[in-house]
Amino acid sequence: MVNAVEQSHEILQGSQLAELAVFVAVARLGSFRKAALQRGVAPSAISHAIRSLEERVSVRLFNRTTRSVSLTDAGQRFLNNLGPAFGQIHQAMEGLDEFRTAPIGIVRITVPTWVAPFVLHGVMAPLLAENPRLHLDVVATDTLIDIVKEGFDAGIRLGERLSQDMVAVRIKPRLRMAVVGSPRYFQSRKPPRAPNELHEHQCIRYRFPSGAIYHWEFERGGEKLEVEVSGPLTLDSQELMVEAALQGCGLAYVWDGRVQASLASGALVRCLDDWCSYEDLYLYYPSHRHVPAGLRVLVERMRLEPTQRQPHRRARS
Repeated sequence: MVNAVEQSHEILQGSQLAELAVFVAVARLGSFRKAALQRGVAPSAISHAIRSLEERVSVRLFNRTTRSVSLTDAGQRFLNNLGPAFGQIHQAMEGLDEFRTAPIGIVRITVPTWVAPFVLHGVMAPLLAENPRLHLDVVATDTLIDIVKEGFDAGIRLGERLSQDMVAVRIKPRLRMAVVGSPRYFQSRKPPRAPNELHEHQCIRYRFPSGAIYHWEFERGGEKLEVEVSGPLTLDSQELMVEAALQGCGLAYVWDGRVQASLASGALVRCLDDWCSYEDLYLYYPSHRHVPAGLRVLVERMRLEPTQRQPHRRARS
């Protein structure tokens, strides 16, 4: 024989929340017709829901005639017990409204280590000052991450590495790579005039977190080249690559935003300039639907303005 606890568990599991909501509406309004109007359904649907609920619990909850409706004693007790729970559900739903309308809570993003300080420059302080209830959680890594699997709201990557099922927004800054070497390095070597001359030079190689070695990519006038460079030094950090280039260890292929000061001072010299084109960075996230307000303000803060998207004279065609 099924005991009372097991029976109650079966009733609770079998009951539908919609039926309970209909019961509360009829009980508080005292009318099947008014409950139907409030919920935007036909009166017959309300009657069916109440009848189904009474059959499920095997207890009459309403006394009703063609003209009037009233709660039975069991129905009144059920409403008294059920009312606070529905009040909590209502409060919980109202709590979600804040996430739709105000930038609150945590926004987790992943950013490539090599470009993180430049991408987030001028973003973090004003964003948090304007949205004091927002918490930004940034993970800087060059490892390619499945943002959905790892629990991130968004990520930042170069466009060519994006999945097609992601929403992608161009962000600042636009990237341009640079081949650089120190004057000391060029004392005994001539700067390369074309990418194929890199085989005659010592190049500082970059290793991805996966272990793969990056092949230097170039483009000019629609012609694209990929060069597998060689050299005595392999690193996994653009910062270390710049330092190695400054010490005369060889040529480095890095984002030019990282070496602007060294180029201006003459500590580094740029070469193959006409083969280095611009690339766009994208902030990407899984869906257009129900984007949290916190993520929306981050996107707007980082978005590349249309006037900034005009192609540079060396941009990719």
